[in-house]
Amino acid sequence: MKNFDVIVIGAGSVGVPTALALAEKKVKVLVIDALASPGQGQNKKAIGGIRATHSDKGKISTCQRSIEIFSTWEETHGDDIGWIRNGYSFPAYTDEDAKKLQDLMEIQKSFNLDIDWLSAEHYEELVPGINMKNLRGATYSPGDGSASPLLAVNAFYFKSLEYGAEYRFCEKVTGLTIAGDDEITVTTDKDKYTAARVINAAGNHAGKIGAMAGLDLPVEPDSHEGAITEPVQRFFGPMIVDLRPSEDPATEDSANYYFYQNNEGQVIFCLTPRYLIKGTASESTSIFLPQVAKRMVSLFPKLANIKVRRTWRGQYPMTPDGFPIVGAAREYPNFINAVGMCGQGYMLGPGLGELLTRMVTYELTERDEDVLKHFNPYRDFSGIEHFK
Repeated sequence: MKNFDVIVIGAGSVGVPTALALAEKKVKVLVIDALASPGQGQNKKAIGGIRATHSDKGKISTCQRSIEIFSTWEETHGDDIGWIRNGYSFPAYTDEDAKKLQDLMEIQKSFNLDIDWLSAEHYEELVPGINMKNLRGATYSPGDGSASPLLAVNAFYFKSLEYGAEYRFCEKVTGLTIAGDDEITVTTDKDKYTAARVINAAGNHAGKIGAMAGLDLPVEPDSHEGAITEPVQRFFGPMIVDLRPSEDPATEDSANYYFYQNNEGQVIFCLTPRYLIKGTASESTSIFLPQVAKRMVSLFPKLANIKVRRTWRGQYPMTPDGFPIVGAAREYPNFINAVGMCGQGYMLGPGLGELLTRMVTYELTERDEDVLKHFNPYRDFSGIEHFK
């Protein structure tokens, strides 16, 4: 039997940075994943955006710390992870959207988010060539940014190995036995391991892992598609998030969409279906690209002649209210869930990894306790995340 202080189930956007933070604190940690290497689940399907621009204090605070980690990684550790501070923007084309964004902005500012309202003319300076018809203005968060999910997860992985973290790949967890408040046995299809604590960071499979501990976790994946273009010279700044659902009959089953230009000049984009596609099917569809391209070119005509290199499809492990589930099980205080990231595990992961580490090492601060209230596994799930 192999013994550890903590076993993390899932080597993805949350599991790897959590192992990094734990190992840095000299916690003996093992990460188990059924896939062949780190970040092979939904992490590699993330589009790379990293924002603290949320509608909830818990997510804002966690992502602010993530941004600190992403933005200083190369300076601190020497690895180029493709970080750029390009900002996030939410343009408004109706009075209703403008009011909603401005009202929310005041709440966001109260949570120390760096965000302001730009006039339509000022916003056009950031995004030259944006469709100005009916544009009321936009919120803009200059501190947000982006980085390569591939480069980042591998940088975190190799640094965690330096600190002493261990990994078992191509091993599927098949069972959990909780013997008390300080011992859990994790059985895989290849071996058995024990630990004082287990962290469920299994993404799409979080519900199955929770069920092994007798928990009914309200996490259900739904599908979203993304795409990337050829690299071109930089021609606009921030991530652009168009919150409007489509009113065009040809694209009426699409809700919001968003896109940005990464550090290599490629435009990366994603669309939210109006009618969610539940499940874990990952094949690209023939619907997505014509649907989103028409809307993007209408908003930003300069995009018209850029060539798309590839499309893909991934999942958002969703909770009913759009907020993560983070915390220990009442029945088993040594079984911790960090699940239901709702498509934002990549941006939440580094900050959340440090928070989970402070849970394990009994070093939670008053601020941490406040953040965890927002992620409480036993909340009533009646709220709603405005930017999920």
